[in-house]
Amino acid sequence: MDSSKVLHRRKPDIPVTLFRPRASDKNQHIQEISVKSLELIKVIRLLEDPLTANLKERHLFVLKKLLKRNQIGFLLKDLTGIAKILNICAEKVTDHPEYVPVLCEALQICRLPFLKEKASDELNYAQDVIEFLSHMGCLMRVPDAEVRQHIVESVKSFYSCVAPKQLLDGLQPTSPGYKLQLLERSDLAQTLLLSMAALDNQPAIKLQLLQTLQILSSSSDMNCALILNARGAETICLHMNEPDPSGQVLFRSAEILWNLLERGSEEVTAQLSSMECVISLKEAFFHQLMSGFRQSDLQLRNDLLVITTLIAENPNSLLIESSFAKQLMVLVTFPEMKSHNPLVHNLKLTYNNEDLKMKKLLLNLLVLMSKDLGALQLYKEESVMLVLLTLVKPPAASSEPRSASRQWSSVQQEELQLQALAALSTLAPLMLDDYMSCQGNACLLLILDWCVARDALFGQGDTGERGSKKAQMRHCIRVLRSVTSLGEDSVHLDLCDQGTINQLLGILMQMEASPDEEDVVTLEIKSDIQLILSALCESDMHRKELFGSEGVEMAVHFLKKGSNKFYSGLGHNKLILSTVDCVWSCIVGCYTTEDYFLAKEGVSLLLDLLSSSPRCLHCNVLATLLELCDNPNTLSYILSWRDGGGQTAPSFLLQLWRDEEEELRVSRNQHGGISDPQRPLLSHYQQEDTQRSFPANVQSAAVLELSENLRSKIYSIFCKLGFQDLPGLSRKHHVTLSIVRRYLDFKVGEVWEEISRELSLDGVTPISPDKEALSVICKIAEDTARRVAAEQNRILELQEKEDISEEELMYTEIKSHWKQRELTAKSWDSYVSKTSNYEILKEVKAQREKYLESSRPNPKHEDAAVHLTEHFIGKVMSVERTDAQGPAGVKLTLARAPIKAAGQDEVGPTTQDPEYFSTVSVKE
Repeated sequence: MDSSKVLHRRKPDIPVTLFRPRASDKNQHIQEISVKSLELIKVIRLLEDPLTANLKERHLFVLKKLLKRNQIGFLLKDLTGIAKILNICAEKVTDHPEYVPVLCEALQICRLPFLKEKASDELNYAQDVIEFLSHMGCLMRVPDAEVRQHIVESVKSFYSCVAPKQLLDGLQPTSPGYKLQLLERSDLAQTLLLSMAALDNQPAIKLQLLQTLQILSSSSDMNCALILNARGAETICLHMNEPDPSGQVLFRSAEILWNLLERGSEEVTAQLSSMECVISLKEAFFHQLMSGFRQSDLQLRNDLLVITTLIAENPNSLLIESSFAKQLMVLVTFPEMKSHNPLVHNLKLTYNNEDLKMKKLLLNLLVLMSKDLGALQLYKEESVMLVLLTLVKPPAASSEPRSASRQWSSVQQEELQLQALAALSTLAPLMLDDYMSCQGNACLLLILDWCVARDALFGQGDTGERGSKKAQMRHCIRVLRSVTSLGEDSVHLDLCDQGTINQLLGILMQMEASPDEEDVVTLEIKSDIQLILSALCESDMHRKELFGSEGVEMAVHFLKKGSNKFYSGLGHNKLILSTVDCVWSCIVGCYTTEDYFLAKEGVSLLLDLLSSSPRCLHCNVLATLLELCDNPNTLSYILSWRDGGGQTAPSFLLQLWRDEEEELRVSRNQHGGISDPQRPLLSHYQQEDTQRSFPANVQSAAVLELSENLRSKIYSIFCKLGFQDLPGLSRKHHVTLSIVRRYLDFKVGEVWEEISRELSLDGVTPISPDKEALSVICKIAEDTARRVAAEQNRILELQEKEDISEEELMYTEIKSHWKQRELTAKSWDSYVSKTSNYEILKEVKAQREKYLESSRPNPKHEDAAVHLTEHFIGKVMSVERTDAQGPAGVKLTLARAPIKAAGQDEVGPTTQDPEYFSTVSVKE
């Protein structure tokens, strides 16, 4: 064994900050021992030496003298010797009771703080204190009642401030919390618990011990852990029904169990789930139920019921096998149902708050036990569903009132109503037959009518608004949602026959018209109502017709709200999702409601929601749009839609496709084209699973990918819209569109490639025809990808040529502008020179006269003068492009200048200003 490990070994739960390892040098340790410690060693030798072991009178004299010298408290360094002396005395007590006063006096001194000589003694002697406290608990083995009482009182004194006696010079008391800190590291709590078995004949000591354990368990998690390690919860529970004249044992036991549950509920419930503990709890509970009348007795009864409730959460509890659950069901139905069970024959409720708490705890227990099929059968036998529906009825619809002294108050009745509704939301789907046989739907619809009425008798609920019945409506809607979510046709038919669709639509729009601000409860009610409507109308055409224009108006109203408050935290996200689901389930599939929805610009609202909502909502909205595309009138609405930036629906859908592929990390080149013809659609996550083989009953990655992203839905929408003549598409969009067009071909090839790969991973070799077919299919898919890649390259080349052409036109326009500026500057210089220099002006005038003279017609050629034609040269001044295709889309601005006659001399600049043509368009 490694010597270093032995040297540093200490108890695992002791922190390093509490003590340091003791020095191993024996000589150094002996030098630190005072003269008083040397006397302590002599006393131990006197008690243990075989020659002096029977000198009882001398022993007592020396021990009394020793205790007298330590009346102000024990030194920390003497605790090891004191513990040894006390253990020796405890062994002698059986044959010599004279040692009892010595033990009692020593334990009396233990109530005082320990003493230290140096500040470091608290750390150096921490382990000695821990061992001393453990030995102190072991003294409970002494059968004397006085010794046990002193032990218990000493431990309790640790939690109170005991003033130290007058100290000698050089001595100081330890810190106030020193004992408590080290007590948690000792075995004292565990030892005290185990000593309960020896106290059957000493009830007073047992009660004090329970008080001590209550203090220990309420002050420290470590003490609770020690008690639980000794199966403390089970021990306490099994001993709490023993005869007790004081009536305090059960109370203290329940308090200890409470403390243990607060600090380790799973371990406690596991210990209390045994048959013996459940029976003990049952006896204690019914004893308090039948014989307790004081306020404290009623509180203790409810505490025991809470402990029982926590046990019910454990699936291994034996509440049903012990018949405890059956007896509790009798209390659940009391006093709403008459029973001849002797358990409630003499039971009288005072209808105070403690009785109300017990009733609510019993209703909560129904929910916790509902996970057990045996409990559900028990509920049917005891007509629990009928009692719950009786409790939830509004005051006007309840049974005949009892006398004023024997009924719940209005506030208590409301709390029970809410608790019963909460229980129904869990139990109604599990007990659907009982729910329908008791006309549960009619009862809930009656509550809804009462909630929207203005003459309600009460209604504060859990929303804090007096006069409001929002809490009742919230729980009632929850019950209807849980029942309708099962998809049971009989339930849906019963609700629709009673006009539930119109009733819920009316409630929803009434709440929407309310001026109150939206809160969490209101938004939950609205979204739940929409989910109920979706469940009712999803699979029935007639119900969609009943949903009608009023329902379409409702859906359009909520779609117009958009997704601006999606992340508000109040529940707007759920409301948006439920609205889209309501459109899908209640509108899509019925042409009358679909056409009305289209007329109300429903498609535009869905596209607006798609463009503004977060990514998590896109799948639902796209699926709804895809279903609406089956209506031929939908396509025109989609093609005519524009977002705030003027983007069309096809371009927006293609942008969604690119964003989705970027999220999936699909291999694409810088222009969005196919970069790997062998994997035209494969995402990065699918490539990571290429070495996995999926079982036959599990969908492969290629198939599962269809439902997990948006590409399949976008492809299906484009199949409805077509792939030609789509508005608002650029060359970049056409690159993406070429992939979308071939999505199905690529996906088929991907599936076959996956099949081939899985066969290879499984070691299966196909026969020659199948192998050849697989190879051909994979090659066809790859060739298709290469053709699409080539088509994308052609699109990009055409785009590049158009860009170059536009660039050339731009440069031509720039050159024309510069030429015009030069002509203008030259004309201006000529004008200035004529007006500022007289010689030039005379020269110009002479040239003009000469020109006029030469241009006069010759008399010999009068006919020729008549047909004289002036020619011009046109110059491009500006170039503009329009939306028209070909030459018709080029708009030119030309300038003209006259061509001089053949005999005219070139004599400087003309005085005429340039003349411009009007703007014209060049057409084919």
